[in-house]
Amino acid sequence: MISIIFVALNEEACIAQTIQSLKSRLTFPHEIIVSDGHSDDRTVEIAEKYADKVVRHRGTRRQTIAQGRNAGARAATGDFLVFMDADSRIPDPDPLFTRALAQFKAHPDLVALTARLRVYPADETLADRLMFGILNFNLRLMNNLFHRGESTGEFQMMPRRAFNAVGGFREDLVTREDADMFLRLSRIGRTRLDPGMTVYHSARRAHRLGWPRLLCTWMLNTLWVLLFDHARAREWEVVR
Repeated sequence: MISIIFVALNEEACIAQTIQSLKSRLTFPHEIIVSDGHSDDRTVEIAEKYADKVVRHRGTRRQTIAQGRNAGARAATGDFLVFMDADSRIPDPDPLFTRALAQFKAHPDLVALTARLRVYPADETLADRLMFGILNFNLRLMNNLFHRGESTGEFQMMPRRAFNAVGGFREDLVTREDADMFLRLSRIGRTRLDPGMTVYHSARRAHRLGWPRLLCTWMLNTLWVLLFDHARAREWEVVR
């Protein structure tokens, strides 16, 4: 079974469509889990209507994305874990997961897969196409050629045994927890970006902040993690 885990915080505007778009098209045995980070809107109410499981953060301090992902994984029962963002969509999930599972079966040393990223066609700008084209190329080089794990959080699929082997996501990282996960996984096996698999998302952070500011934020946090083993940001800014 495939466990698909969405981390959510105040996602009432998109969570229903995200879940329904998967449930209505996916015929594989699966469960959809929403790990909520203490939303103060209708996210939990909506998720409980459509998801198979809803995990709620009860703490008083805001949890990191990594904590939310790990909480979802603890509730999961599938042999494969798929971590996605609440605004990520797979237009045709059956062929994508058929392809993904075939790769895991054919390559026992494969410990994680990610996909090519695109912005929703109705919202995609020329800058989006350029920047995500560069990002996809870089991720393909890092994973497939240099064998150094690197990934964003829109789509990460891995066997549960691999997730457990590296101890899950690093909960102390405010950001870059997704890239760190793939880096650690690449030390115990192979990670890969499959260019034949495409996942769509909103690019809302790039559209709200602008690409120059977002790129600067990404680069600074990457540098801080590499140099100091923690993100520069103390808390990841919520953009909805």
